[in-house]
Amino acid sequence: MKKLFKIIEDNKASQGLRLANFIIDRIVIYILFFLYGTFSVLMYKVLNIDFFLNIADKLSTLSRFEDILITTTVYFLYLFCMEYFTKGRTIGKYITGTRVMSTDGTTPTLQEFFIRNISRLVPFDVLSFLGSNGWHDNWSDTRVVNIKKYTLDKQSKEEINSMGTKEIA
Repeated sequence: MKKLFKIIEDNKASQGLRLANFIIDRIVIYILFFLYGTFSVLMYKVLNIDFFLNIADKLSTLSRFEDILITTTVYFLYLFCMEYFTKGRTIGKYITGTRVMSTDGTTPTLQEFFIRNISRLVPFDVLSFLGSNGWHDNWSDTRVVNIKKYTLDKQSKEEINSMGTKEIA
């Protein structure tokens, strides 16, 4: 288990921001599916390529379980790839000014991002953040922080720590 820094805990994103992240990222997934459908139709109408349209047609005939499985897989891949390649941010987190950080103040590792996102498959995980932290936060030793508040708090602490030290021009 990683060390838990007070500055991370003090600057955690509010439940409202966490909910906004969830809603925005869900909307992004719906937009991705819509864009795939639009792309499929355009490829067929413009270039007479029906490959993508056939896939879209097969997707529309899936059972409820298969639909949930595919949507969950796409959502997992979106969250995992976005958080990993942007060092803790998704489109929702960009909009709300939040970021995933390790409890020790560092950028999470590939393993931590994976644990964080695979943990979301646990039923009712989405409701777990109504407590102090979500299960996916606790199990991966990560937190979602408000970047602006965290940066200001960190700068203040650094300025306090540098008081009394001699400045060299």
